[in-house]
Amino acid sequence: MRVEIWSDINCPWCYIGKARFERALERFPHRDAVEVVHRSFELDPRAPREARPVVPLIAAKYGLGLEQAEAAEQRIADNAEAEGLAYLRSGRDAANSFDMHRLLHFAAEHGRQAELLDALYRANFADERSAFAPGRLAELAVEAGLDGAEAARVLADPDAYAQAVREDEATASAMGATGVPFFVLDRRLGVSGAQPTDTFTAALEQAWESRTVVPLVTVGGSSNGSSDGEGSEVCGPEGCEVPQR
Repeated sequence: MRVEIWSDINCPWCYIGKARFERALERFPHRDAVEVVHRSFELDPRAPREARPVVPLIAAKYGLGLEQAEAAEQRIADNAEAEGLAYLRSGRDAANSFDMHRLLHFAAEHGRQAELLDALYRANFADERSAFAPGRLAELAVEAGLDGAEAARVLADPDAYAQAVREDEATASAMGATGVPFFVLDRRLGVSGAQPTDTFTAALEQAWESRTVVPLVTVGGSSNGSSDGEGSEVCGPEGCEVPQR
């Protein structure tokens, strides 16, 4: 059985949802027969490459006060820490994630996608040093077990793996995904958002027990967001909404 997960490194609920799904997978009796593939989706393809502090960005974009934006970020931190995840409670930033997605496709070809994804999430949500600092992505590639020179060549070529990223995004759009994280089990069952671990457990069991060709069914409702995320219309308990292109 294959589980495909569409997500963005800028999405804190993708970080949290991944941990919840992995906890469900750990206790799934057929886990050795499950292939997990991570797919690309940018929350904001128009985001600039220059890193900007998250809290002022949220406040400016959604007309919130700095205290309100900070409170929203703190609630996400609480959720992350409840899952045993490290989370930088102040000073986090954000920028365009397209190069990260390209590098993840490169890592997948070398069997190190999971390791690089973990490194990227840690760098973006837990480390003091920005994941978007110059040269940082190449360093993270090495930490994930990839060849640094090869990773640098991929990052230097804007066309490298760009089509693979676009294809992932087009596939998610065709499936009707309106937010991330978005989990698809055998292209038959969809789970939207950072659902509780028990929901992922039920989805795994349902997909395993009903392995016949049926239309895609989405579990968890739409990801319209709430005030618990990066702006009330972007990230909520069920994930992060993808802005209209």
